[in-house]
Amino acid sequence: MTEPRFSFSDRIKSFRYAFAGLGFMLKSQHNAWVHLAITLLVIGAGLWLGISAADWRWIIVAIALVWVAETTNTAFEFLCDAVVPNFHTSVEKAKDIAAAAVLICAAAAAVIGVLVFWPYL
Repeated sequence: MTEPRFSFSDRIKSFRYAFAGLGFMLKSQHNAWVHLAITLLVIGAGLWLGISAADWRWIIVAIALVWVAETTNTAFEFLCDAVVPNFHTSVEKAKDIAAAAVLICAAAAAVIGVLVFWPYL
């Protein structure tokens, strides 16, 4: 069995798949719209207040944390629905736990936001 060869076109395709997934999530998930609105609001506030480069690092980490949690949660929900299309208590619990991960990340991001922006207000 031979190893697959590196291909730039395959790498470009993988980026297309990732952007397609992000686009689908934004079209189909209401919470993603909320995260997008808050992301744009936070970036706008950071630009308006002129926060430092060190503070931008924290803001970027907080934004990424929430988006990674939301995309993972969305993928998990779709996978659960494909594997177990009918209601199942275990699937419901798993989905609730995945949603809790988003909540934890969003709460941590909010705390980071308060700590970053408070000195500028």
